Amino acid sequence: MQRQLATMKQSLFDQGYLDEQFVQLEELQDDVNPNFVEEVVTLYYRDSVRLVQNLEQALEKNPLDFSKLDSYMHQFKGSSSSIGAKKVKIECTQFREYCRTGNGEGCKRTFQQLKKEYATLKKKLEVYFQFARQVGPVEKARRPK
Repeated sequence: MQRQLATMKQSLFDQGYLDEQFVQLEELQDDVNPNFVEEVVTLYYRDSVRLVQNLEQALEKNPLDFSKLDSYMHQFKGSSSSIGAKKVKIECTQFREYCRTGNGEGCKRTFQQLKKEYATLKKKLEVYFQFARQVGPVEKARRPK
C-alpha cells in the first residue's frame, strides 16, 4: 500500500498538478503533526473560496476593474503556490497577464480553466489524503524522481 501511495503522489507530479513546494510541505510534517500537509491543503481550499467568489463578482462588473482583478489573482496565486498547486498557479499567471493587457475575454476564459484545474486538484488530493490515512504514517517525505 505504501508503494501504491507513492505511485499516486508521483502521478500528481507527472501530470503537472503539483510542484516542489508540495514536497517542502511534506518535509515539515512529523510525528507531532502527522496530518500537517492535509491540514494546510484543507485551509487553502477553505480560505480560497472567498477569493474565487470575489473574482467571480469582479468579472461580472462592467467595465472590468483590471487592477482589482489582478490584486485578487495575486493573492490566489500566492496561496496556490504555497501548496504547490502547479496547474492552478500557471492559470493565475496567465490571468494576471490578461489583466495587464486589459483583455477581459482572456481573463474570463482563463478563470474558467483555473476553476477547472482548482476543482480537479481538490478531488485528486482528497483521494490521495484519504488513501494516505488508510496507509498510515510513512517514514519520511522523499523528493519525487
